[in-house]
Amino acid sequence: MANLLSIFLSSASQGVLWALLAIGVYLTFRILDIADLTAEGSFPLGAGIAAMSITNGLHPLVACLLGFLGGAAAGLVSGLLHTKLKIPALLAGIITMTGLYSVTSRVMGAPNISLLGQPTIFNWAESLGVTKANAVLIVGLLFALIVVSLLVLFLRTETGLAIRATGDNLAMSEANGINTDNMKIIGYMISNGCIALSGSLLAQNNGFADLNSGIGTIVIGLASIIIAEVLFRNQSLLIRLLTVVLGAVIYRFILALVFELNVEPSDSKLASALVLVICLSFPQIQQKFQLPKKRKAGVPNE
Repeated sequence: MANLLSIFLSSASQGVLWALLAIGVYLTFRILDIADLTAEGSFPLGAGIAAMSITNGLHPLVACLLGFLGGAAAGLVSGLLHTKLKIPALLAGIITMTGLYSVTSRVMGAPNISLLGQPTIFNWAESLGVTKANAVLIVGLLFALIVVSLLVLFLRTETGLAIRATGDNLAMSEANGINTDNMKIIGYMISNGCIALSGSLLAQNNGFADLNSGIGTIVIGLASIIIAEVLFRNQSLLIRLLTVVLGAVIYRFILALVFELNVEPSDSKLASALVLVICLSFPQIQQKFQLPKKRKAGVPNE
């Protein structure tokens, strides 16, 4: 039992950091109804920018902000490719993701950057006397709550409502005079900014930034979203975003339990894919094996 609790706390500390990525993916995947693969390029870009900033003496919080701005710039590129050049969203994301590999390599100047011995955003929480895992959990929750709060406030503004309308019904939004191209670009930028921020925080937590850290990140984001939607349906915007955070924690916990079965590290991506398949197919499985409801007395069959 104690070991299970330890695994959960470790998963929670990692999950709240990955939750920012899941929120970013949620914005394009659910709010804008766009499949955006830029995530796999903006994630390591944010990590690389943060690592370079910290090693050059900048404050870790400033490094996180710069990472967010780098991701927003990547989202801007994808948004312009999709809206102005009329490249399909999926292909636009792949193009940007491919180009970002070289950009991140240039930014980092090496395949990976070590942050051992460097100050991180988690140091102030550790100075309170808590363990490293608890410090990560505290800082991660603060960032997640701040991002969720700001997003809820923004998505209730006129621009935010226009973004949501664009994702719900593109033709109707255009008919009502909404500049849907601009709304998509803003959504792309915020989404990839959150994803890059996640990369910035995880690089500081892991103690290094790696050029290939973005591989499979879209799977993590989607799995967190699907878990949240399976467990909690038809919720308000605030609750939906909070459940995405919880979904990321649950996903990391499931993976941790899988790794307890002595799964090889090289098979981690396969394990992630299998967990996503199970999450995606769960509603169908549940519907197939659901027992028919008992008919009330006196009510005829329909």
